[in-house]
Amino acid sequence: GGDKTFLSVRPSAVVPKGGNVTLRCYYRGGLYNFTNFTLYKDDRSHVPILHGRIFQESFLMGPVTPAHAGTYRCQGSYPHSPTEWSALSDPLAIRVTGVHKKPSLRALPGPLVKSGETVILQCSSDTVFEHFFLHSEVTFEEPLHLVGELHGGGSQANYSIGPMPSDPSGSYRCYGSVTHSPYVLSTWH
Repeated sequence: GGDKTFLSVRPSAVVPKGGNVTLRCYYRGGLYNFTNFTLYKDDRSHVPILHGRIFQESFLMGPVTPAHAGTYRCQGSYPHSPTEWSALSDPLAIRVTGVHKKPSLRALPGPLVKSGETVILQCSSDTVFEHFFLHSEVTFEEPLHLVGELHGGGSQANYSIGPMPSDPSGSYRCYGSVTHSPYVLSTWH
């Protein structure tokens, strides 16, 4: 049918090494979950627990290792017709943190910002990270992807926010990753 399948993850798609996440396969309409579903990992890297498995309702994945990082899709079977399977969901990226040393994050010119001012968030690291992810506890659904630039033996990325709303408070986290394993991240700052 035209129903859109999607894969959800709780509590977050950004998961610390050793942590757990719960995966569910849904109709986009949210009317009900698929009773049975199967997961596919895009890079086909071997996560033995997934191979040919059919899950019911939800799947608790963990303790998570760097091998679990990557993009997943799910396919559900319809309750009224268990042999009929849905379309594949869009990919969901699971990022594993705590693998590399954490970057530093600072606000320029400073963390105290008045309404109407612009602030620059700067992620930097003495490790060369090709990518940084900026995660807002307030607004962004997906972590914001920033490209790291080489800087004195390490790397950094700047993100300008502003002009700030009347209540600009909120916490931000920054992660770094390297190109050959983009879903394996540093500890968050």
